Amino acid sequence: MSALSSNDYEENDEDVFLDESDIITEYDVDAEELPDANEEGGSDGEDDSDEIDDSIHIFTGHTGEVYTAACSPTDAALVATGGGDDKGFIWKINNGDSPFELHGHEDSVSSLSFSPNGNFLASGSLDGTVKVWDIANGELKCTLEYPNGGIAWVRWHPNGGFVLAGSEDNSSVCMWNPNMASYMHVFSGHASSVTCADFTPDGRRICTGSDDATLRIWDLETSKVNVVAGHFYHREGLTCLTISSDSSLALTGSIDGFVRVVNISTGKVLSSSSECKHSGSVEFAAFQPSSRSTSWRAATGGLDKKLIIWDQDLSPRWTCHHTEGVTCLVWLSRHIATGCVDGKIRIWNILSGVCEKTLSGHCGAIQSIKRTCDGDFLVSVSVDGTTRVFEIAQFK
Repeated sequence: MSALSSNDYEENDEDVFLDESDIITEYDVDAEELPDANEEGGSDGEDDSDEIDDSIHIFTGHTGEVYTAACSPTDAALVATGGGDDKGFIWKINNGDSPFELHGHEDSVSSLSFSPNGNFLASGSLDGTVKVWDIANGELKCTLEYPNGGIAWVRWHPNGGFVLAGSEDNSSVCMWNPNMASYMHVFSGHASSVTCADFTPDGRRICTGSDDATLRIWDLETSKVNVVAGHFYHREGLTCLTISSDSSLALTGSIDGFVRVVNISTGKVLSSSSECKHSGSVEFAAFQPSSRSTSWRAATGGLDKKLIIWDQDLSPRWTCHHTEGVTCLVWLSRHIATGCVDGKIRIWNILSGVCEKTLSGHCGAIQSIKRTCDGDFLVSVSVDGTTRVFEIAQFK
């Protein structure tokens, strides 16, 4: 068969066929090396174009999903992270030195919490232990054994003398004295797993939320317990809670999508989001840091792709829509930062409800975001196995 010139291709409308005499060389090709039909190019089906990365520091010490992060309350550069690789690390922002590894856990590190003075770090694991670490020398101070189930969350008492922890496999909450490495008290009474809890800022009470749809308020001085439940409260399990700075109010979110505000002293439900709610589970809740009983504002995020900013009567000031679910949030003075399933961090103006900045870098869902104590950086952890640091000084 004679060859065709370029002009022949343009002017000849007839079909062109090849026969065996036109074959010059044959090559064997492995079928596994061929691209899939739906791939448009690039390696492993990924787009060759460079992804935007707004982070100023990336920590890649973990070999699996990263679940939790904590920022030191006294050292703005010090960060702790834990993940599904059964490891925890302490490291510093913009510091090339090797991180310190928290050795000894035998399952995922699910929760981390610095003591209020920044001298100690508590690491909770699904192996059922809480380990307390001395930050100054990096040594393990003590290991606290939980009676049944993996640790889901860990909290420090405001004076730093006690550690509180709970499990989603157990209806009890334990409090230890880490200096003595001993139990102080076991709080029992919930009919199902305790999903969220915290000390009040004044240190006098503990609020625990459960999958049994109740909030229990434990008075540490009198041992009295207030149980918040019933028709005017949640119909399904609690997922999150936040406590006002003056220890007077608890705001809770639930699988039922509703948000409730409770008077901690009396146990009375003060406000309910009866006319406005999330259309799915409320994943995170936070009072504005300056909130008090006489003047407060709060924010909640959910898998319904919404951030809702609430005014004091629990009416929504703004509903901020996202492309994917909201998993976590943190207040930044007059802004709120949200972490999302799409791997983005969005910063919203609470006065206008406008998204003023989107921070990119993660390629998987964000599990947690924290702000450094100087307010200059956000630290985010993701299922993509990385921890990223973003500069946010302009939003202080």
